[in-house]
Amino acid sequence: MRVTILGCCGSIPGPDQAASGYLLEADGFTMGIDLGNGTLARLQAVRDPFGLDALLLSHLHPDHCADFSALTVLRRYHPAPPFDTRERRLPVYAPSQAPARLANAYAPHEAERLETDLSDVFEFHALHHGVLRIGPFEVTAVPVTHPTESFGMRVAHGARTFAYTGDTGECPALDELAQGVDVLLAEATWTHADDRPPGLHLSGRQAGELAARARVGRLLLTHVAPWTDGEAVLWEARSRYDGPVRLVEQGAVYDI
Repeated sequence: MRVTILGCCGSIPGPDQAASGYLLEADGFTMGIDLGNGTLARLQAVRDPFGLDALLLSHLHPDHCADFSALTVLRRYHPAPPFDTRERRLPVYAPSQAPARLANAYAPHEAERLETDLSDVFEFHALHHGVLRIGPFEVTAVPVTHPTESFGMRVAHGARTFAYTGDTGECPALDELAQGVDVLLAEATWTHADDRPPGLHLSGRQAGELAARARVGRLLLTHVAPWTDGEAVLWEARSRYDGPVRLVEQGAVYDI
């Protein structure tokens, strides 16, 4: 498996930095994971967006799905798509309210919102706690703690395993998600010293503690807010986890 970082800025996009978005690839299959502000621009810089074979959305906060509206325009109105996008709809795996919420975001006014349906170019599948097969991947969706319906993703391909926390506060589900994976992509929005509400995001320290408890092979930190010191987040994680740990960078590629 290979992970490409389209964007990794937490909560909002930062200066020249897109919000959350990732590609996971294996056996010629490309699966997008989240599509936050600015990520469609980054996707076009590295891949043909029509080459997406599936898209997973961990939750419906804008920094993880805002560019879905732009993807809709591309798939509906590109003058020369490589295939009929209505005959070959893009599978989208997302929280249960995604069809309605994404249609609301796309519609420019109330009258259009009442009749907007994006299922002409997308095939929606509601996520739930369990295992599903997406191309060559075995994906386990795990509900996590966040103010809206949110999922972490555990992905297996052959003997290799990868987990992505999505956005989450500390919760027991994270240990199920991360246990023994080769690579853990964990959000770490702030430092442990920051005075922040519980049940919202992880600190660098909490991400490191999770990686240590779960005995993961490698820890990748993402979703650091633009007002947070990334090096401080990295130091916190390293203070709790003695395995390899990196602060991901936009455009970076990591093999699993």
